[in-house]
Amino acid sequence: VAKLKRMATQHDVSLAEIVREAVDRLPERNDRSERFARALAAAGTGHDIEGKTDIAERHDEYLAAIYERDLRKR
Repeated sequence: VAKLKRMATQHDVSLAEIVREAVDRLPERNDRSERFARALAAAGTGHDIEGKTDIAERHDEYLAAIYERDLRKR
């Protein structure tokens, strides 16, 4: 409550206004959390078409090879 009171004082609004604004933003926060969770789930479902299983350890090498191939095509 003390933090809310400080915020109200800093913004020159009532404590009730701070609480209303916070409540209004709750759905946005939940939506962001849900979108983030869905993005993480989607990222975890991907697979490498070449069957590599060590991408986490060797991603730099694989990216370098991809960039090198792309440069040769130009």
